[in-house]
Amino acid sequence: MFKDKTPKQYTPGEALQKIAAFCAYQERTQKEVEQKLRSYGLDEDEAGEIIIRLSREKLLDEERFAQAFVRGHYRHKQWGRRRIVQELKQKGISEYCIKSGLKEIDGEEYYQNLVDVMEKKDRQEKEKNPRVRRQKIIVYLTAKGYEQDLIKMALDEHDAPGADAG
Repeated sequence: MFKDKTPKQYTPGEALQKIAAFCAYQERTQKEVEQKLRSYGLDEDEAGEIIIRLSREKLLDEERFAQAFVRGHYRHKQWGRRRIVQELKQKGISEYCIKSGLKEIDGEEYYQNLVDVMEKKDRQEKEKNPRVRRQKIIVYLTAKGYEQDLIKMALDEHDAPGADAG
């Protein structure tokens, strides 16, 4: 009636097949793959050998992971660079791969994302006091990971006389 709570133990051969499918489904980090392999009952050496093999066969590529992560989170979630970098570091991605991933960001599109997010937040914000309203928008955009200088530039452009005309 009740399922056994101990996870199934796999041989290195079985684990390789399972983890190859796991990596083929979507980009993964080395850390994620190692955790998954360890949950299959493999020791550190066995997991390490499989990770090397997956990397050689291009099923596991952290640079490619970083690029896909950056594209997705900056285009779809509209995150700023700072938040993206923070998340990638948390996932154990190297500085080299993070820098490579950040090259996926187009400067003009990035700034337009910031402006779009700011304008949407401004439309939703119920605060009437302009100073408090501006502060709330700054806090929101900072949490999204945008840089202070860009936030200030976007807000100054937005608040400039004649900015609403057009």
